[in-house]
Amino acid sequence: MATLIRLQSRELTKTSSQCAKVLFHPPNFVPNATDPLAAAIPDSKDTKFAVIDGATADLANIDLSDAPTIVGSLAASIGHSRSSSTSNPIASCCPAAVVATATASSTTGDETDADVDSAGVEAGAEAIAAKAKAKAKAKAKQGCNAQLVMAGDFEQANHFYPRVLNAQIHPLVLSFFQLGNERIIARYVHLRPNVNQDKLRELLAYKPKHFAWAGSDLFNVTTDQGQHQMIIIETNSCPSGQKSMPLLQDTDECGGYRSVLRSAFGDLLRSTEIGGELAVIYDKNHMEASGYAAAMAEESGEHVWLVEYHDTDQDPPVRWTDRVMEIRDVAGAWHPIRACFRYVTQRPWSRIPLYTRTRVLNPVIACLAGGRNKMMAARAYEMLNAELRPYNMSVRVPLTIYNVVRDEVPLWIDSMGGHAVIKNPYSNAGQGVWTITTKEDLRSFMALDHRYDKFIVQSLVGNASWSSTTHDGCFYHVGTVPNKKNNIFVCDVRMMIAGASDGFRPISIYARRARLPLIAKLEDDPAATSWGMLGTNLSVKLPDGSWTTESQRLVLMDRKDFNQLGIGIDDLIDAYIQTVLSVIAIDKMCQRLVDNGDKFNYDLFRALNPDDALLSELTL
Repeated sequence: MATLIRLQSRELTKTSSQCAKVLFHPPNFVPNATDPLAAAIPDSKDTKFAVIDGATADLANIDLSDAPTIVGSLAASIGHSRSSSTSNPIASCCPAAVVATATASSTTGDETDADVDSAGVEAGAEAIAAKAKAKAKAKAKQGCNAQLVMAGDFEQANHFYPRVLNAQIHPLVLSFFQLGNERIIARYVHLRPNVNQDKLRELLAYKPKHFAWAGSDLFNVTTDQGQHQMIIIETNSCPSGQKSMPLLQDTDECGGYRSVLRSAFGDLLRSTEIGGELAVIYDKNHMEASGYAAAMAEESGEHVWLVEYHDTDQDPPVRWTDRVMEIRDVAGAWHPIRACFRYVTQRPWSRIPLYTRTRVLNPVIACLAGGRNKMMAARAYEMLNAELRPYNMSVRVPLTIYNVVRDEVPLWIDSMGGHAVIKNPYSNAGQGVWTITTKEDLRSFMALDHRYDKFIVQSLVGNASWSSTTHDGCFYHVGTVPNKKNNIFVCDVRMMIAGASDGFRPISIYARRARLPLIAKLEDDPAATSWGMLGTNLSVKLPDGSWTTESQRLVLMDRKDFNQLGIGIDDLIDAYIQTVLSVIAIDKMCQRLVDNGDKFNYDLFRALNPDDALLSELTL
């Protein structure tokens, strides 16, 4: 029999509800065919395995030479060593698993049992925690190798939040996804008769050339006159959302992962011009990145390489040879890649060339033109709005002032009534955003050191008495339906879409709630911070550079959560149209920056985005 030991400790994971599992089996162990780990256990006469599953990203780099501390005499009899670089079936079957192999000192075929006392468990927990910290520090100095993902590896528990696995999609949200673009057009124009229907149909049928997969964050806002609408806060070229979306059909376990791959990535794959393999590269959000890799293997029938790729890697597992991506496997061999799904979010232009022969979804130009560059996004929206003005459509955004140097920031904030938002144009995941509602907020911002030379300043969307005042009036949050304490919270809505040869389609939706409820007047609670009331992003960057998620503020599109938002199907349609318009604006900006020969127009980009700190980072 195999020995399964369950350890529960706050030291092991960032959420105490997670549980690490350590599995040992003796030589000649043959698992029952119904054992869920049966496929992961090799047919081996001289190898033993230890597995920790369900751990966090920090644990994913643990060397299980610590295992003897955890399991006492059992592990001591095994003689652990580092994982074999060529034979690691659990790593391919269980992407989140940490695996250590060991050669047995003897192969008697006897079954092994072990007793683990509480002292051993506590010592093991401490050893794991210490090892995790050491690994985090060393992570920047050593490269990771590509992991092989095969067809059949998709497991819902690995790629969706636990809450989502049992969630039932809200009927209203399901009806939105079943509408189709023609019925969406009919409803949108019915409520806005001055909108040109033929132009809207043309926009929804638009085929993106560079920016085919995106997600926009939107606020549900109103004005003093009660004009209710959805406005774009930013559009993201590597959007999360799949792990937070209940399935539309219970029979399709891959859900939105498959939808993106069949539409946007499918078109890209058909346009490849070189030979090679498939890959997913990422620098955060392993849950979704590995989900795309497993779904890609299912769809393509090929194996897929999953590669962690950070800008701090001194020995990165990705290189570019004649503008073709190559990835390194655990044996040190390099593999050419013909098409790649990119979930690299942190300064991707610093290590991925602007022009590549490997087809990449999304290419880096989509980031520079607005998907990771709020400065260029603001310009892109302005240009598209000028084009769409005769058709009575526009990308709706807060008032945005771009290319602002630090010394100018106080002047622009004064012009907005003392309330504004300052943003680092190139950051994401809630980083580099400062909500300014007091002079102390502004002083704190001015005292900081900043990587980049230019900022954007936007009008603040707050409560009715403390939002920015601009020539377009004052937007303020509609917020959630009041809870039992009559508290209203700010929420944003993430709308993910994909564009292909047959036009755009919605892929997934989720919402995020702020930490603190809105207050009517700032002086009502001096201890409440504006960011606590307005900041909705769930990603939190830890001191060691890793990321965690405050999933307790996630609002699902299910029967339980959706009603909190107080929005209807017309709001979802509005959010979809706004997202499509923002993506088209950025895709057209991409086309302005890249000529027909795929040559980047550096001079134009520098004229539009004159930030020398950013320009110095580009990998041309």
